[in-house]
Amino acid sequence: MPLDATFAALADPTRRAILERLAEGEATAGELAAPFAISQPAVSRHLKVLEEAGLISRRVDAQRRPARLEPQALAELDAWLERYRQVLAQNFQRLDAILAEPREED
Repeated sequence: MPLDATFAALADPTRRAILERLAEGEATAGELAAPFAISQPAVSRHLKVLEEAGLISRRVDAQRRPARLEPQALAELDAWLERYRQVLAQNFQRLDAILAEPREED
């Protein structure tokens, strides 16, 4: 299931930070490694996981392979989460209605 790969990729804080950086624009593994205390090969492994999950794509640009966000994967995740947001909103509306009812004194 694609969402399984998405959640697995997002489970790692370094990968989430990489996605946050890519939200600003394309970057290479070397550029992404700069703010982290990890090597460029380690960042490349993180990029591979993100790419396999469909969260990013990479293109060849001469000697560089810049990565960029793939909004479709995030849109699918958001659509999945939206169902649960709606259920929770309905639950809170029911709770609000119950709390708004006048209470009988014992």
